[in-house]
Amino acid sequence: MIPSPKVPFTKPPKTFAEQVQILQSHGLNIPDPVKAEFYLSQLNYYRFAAYCLPFEQDHATHHFVAGTSFDDVLNLYVFDRELRLLLLDAIERVEVSLRTQLAYQLSHRHNTAHPHLDPTLFQNRGRYLAGLSSLQQDVAKSNEDFIKHLITKYQETLPPIWAVVELMTMGQLSKWFSNIKARQDRRAISRSYDLDDKVMTSFCEHLSLVRNMAAHHARLWNREITKKMALPTHGSPKLQSSVWTLPDTDRRSRKLYNTLTMTLHLMNVIAPDHHWKARVKNLIAAHAIDTQKMGFPADWQTRPLWL
Repeated sequence: MIPSPKVPFTKPPKTFAEQVQILQSHGLNIPDPVKAEFYLSQLNYYRFAAYCLPFEQDHATHHFVAGTSFDDVLNLYVFDRELRLLLLDAIERVEVSLRTQLAYQLSHRHNTAHPHLDPTLFQNRGRYLAGLSSLQQDVAKSNEDFIKHLITKYQETLPPIWAVVELMTMGQLSKWFSNIKARQDRRAISRSYDLDDKVMTSFCEHLSLVRNMAAHHARLWNREITKKMALPTHGSPKLQSSVWTLPDTDRRSRKLYNTLTMTLHLMNVIAPDHHWKARVKNLIAAHAIDTQKMGFPADWQTRPLWL
């Protein structure tokens, strides 16, 4: 099929006041146009419009369901922002913990401070060399005093594993972890989280993607995440009863529920006295969010991890 020829973009830029008028013309109730204009001057109309979609009765005309107000859309935007911050808070803890376990298990199991310099410990040489090169660049440009001290004093090409992991992002950690050759090494790390190594590997890759979305302020609340994760089929009964197993064709399987549930499981392991679960539930309640639009099961609050 031959694609249609491209046409020039001819829509002119609109002032913030004109943007408010467009929303009003689509049926959005805006009792305080000055307030709405202020928010649009800070949020970007294009970004705000993405949160209008659940309130539209006709996407072709962008006409809103009767009674929808500017504050309804703004409430959803604020909820999504706070949800991203909550997720980033938990992911930070997971990231720091995974750095610790990867460094500890590899160094102790192979009796070396520099397992990252031994290519035989990793299965894909190309991925290993790419990771090593990235790590060398990060070390070279690091301003951390502990890194400067280690590269100045010692002859190895890189500092010990327990130092360099502090420079790794969640994405880099995920790549190093998934490339470990010996399954018993991956299992030793995964057992710290009461997870199978295949599930842990898959979830780290998934969480890295979610972390990047959250860090770059992308919409999360009802997003379909392209990188699915493997769900546990053994191990913690609470976790198995709390995740939602759906057919691959079910779009809800790509939404955020299982991400939050797996993150909660890890938080229970890493920080048993956390208040993260209560904060998630309170956030949803405070903004009166319809969780089924987020891809949650109707009974999510009675599933073991969320009780």
